[in-house]
Amino acid sequence: MGAAQSATATTPSADVSEKAIVEQQAVEALAQRVAVMGVEGPDDKLKLARTILAKSDLKSAICSPNVVVSDAHIFNLTVPFEAGPVTNQKSSGRCWLFATTNVLRNHIIQQLNLGDFQLSQSYLFFADKLEKANYYLELSIQHASEPLDSRLVSHLAQAPINDGGQWDMARNLLDRYGIVPQAVFPESYSSSNSGGLNSILTSRLREMALQLRDVTSGVGVMRARAIKEEFMAEIWKAMSVAVGVPPRPDEKFVWDYKDKDGKVKSWEGTPREFYKAFTSKQYPALEAFSLINDPRNEYNKLYTVEALGNVWGMRSIAYVNTESKRLKEAIVTCIKAGQPVFFGCDVGKFLDSPHGIMDLEVYDFKNALSLNYTMSKAQRLRTGDSAMTHAMVISGVHLDKNGNPVRYRIENSWGDVNGDKGYYVMTDRWFDEYVFQVVVPRQLASRDLVKVLDGGNPVVLPAWDPMGALA
Repeated sequence: MGAAQSATATTPSADVSEKAIVEQQAVEALAQRVAVMGVEGPDDKLKLARTILAKSDLKSAICSPNVVVSDAHIFNLTVPFEAGPVTNQKSSGRCWLFATTNVLRNHIIQQLNLGDFQLSQSYLFFADKLEKANYYLELSIQHASEPLDSRLVSHLAQAPINDGGQWDMARNLLDRYGIVPQAVFPESYSSSNSGGLNSILTSRLREMALQLRDVTSGVGVMRARAIKEEFMAEIWKAMSVAVGVPPRPDEKFVWDYKDKDGKVKSWEGTPREFYKAFTSKQYPALEAFSLINDPRNEYNKLYTVEALGNVWGMRSIAYVNTESKRLKEAIVTCIKAGQPVFFGCDVGKFLDSPHGIMDLEVYDFKNALSLNYTMSKAQRLRTGDSAMTHAMVISGVHLDKNGNPVRYRIENSWGDVNGDKGYYVMTDRWFDEYVFQVVVPRQLASRDLVKVLDGGNPVVLPAWDPMGALA
């Protein structure tokens, strides 16, 4: 027989005691290191930084003047016609609707010989809210058997009717509802300042979702859908009070307007007819699609996002994932064809809003604060440090002597105070790190990328994936 093990067995209480000792030692070591940090030797740069920056807005104080000079609002390739006025989404998250309508109006203004002109963002806002409410309630019925605290159900309940969206969601709205001039359905307080309305509707929708879950589990889907229609009537009434009553997609309206020569004209038709009559036939918006740069996932593949959309039963999100350089090539092709480009990015990173500059060198965080950022684009996505947060329009690009992009002209929707009267400049290096999406007309896209789109069978990303972030 073998010899008995001589070591004494460790009791659970001994393990706990040893763990507590180790943790206490770690805390004491950290305290000592922190204490030493406060009595380090003289560092003139650090002392100066403390003296100045403690009393200043950090970003304003460390904004690089060299960058402001080098990132000039000068571009050697632009669309031949730039629409006005610069738009303002105000206190709302409707950037994707503004970017969509800003792309569409470019052709309409030229076709009708207009001066300043806007399409009704509020019209699409109303339709989107209505459709998102229905989408969320349908998902609540569909997933009624899942626990209320499951990751998917919890995620869906977080912001079922928020303002954000994606290009394919805009396509769905245009396809179903058409579009109208802003003069036909103007802004309301709640469309320009949407937070209060969103909060009111979100609470009621969560309550509706709970009731539909109970009905689905107890009586069945058919009864739940009948109740859902009653709920949708309630949402429509609330929206009509807060935003106004828009024309129905098939309801005729009269639009009286002046062209830029001062001639008074009139047009009569429905929102769907207006969309079909005046938007580009050469590059139809309903045929444009999204290229994305997501370095976490395989390139030259089609992706979609689970449970992400607005119009139930219509087109789901479709992304063709490819290298950043392919997105840039698509932009240059579009600008040369006179077509402005919808794109999505993480706008808050390295942004100097007063000067309208997006540049990785715009703030000297390393010298001023001793902070050095080293994460890759993929790492930022994986850790939740970056995602698509804003949609805008690219209307120009500055190319070097070899034809490579140096910087891009950006039409924003934050009014005309900042930047070059509301236009921003984005450097090519910033593009690589923080641009995720570019929307390209099918007619201008590379054939191999169109083939990926047409191939179908998308990889389904989870609902909470960063690529599901709404601009």
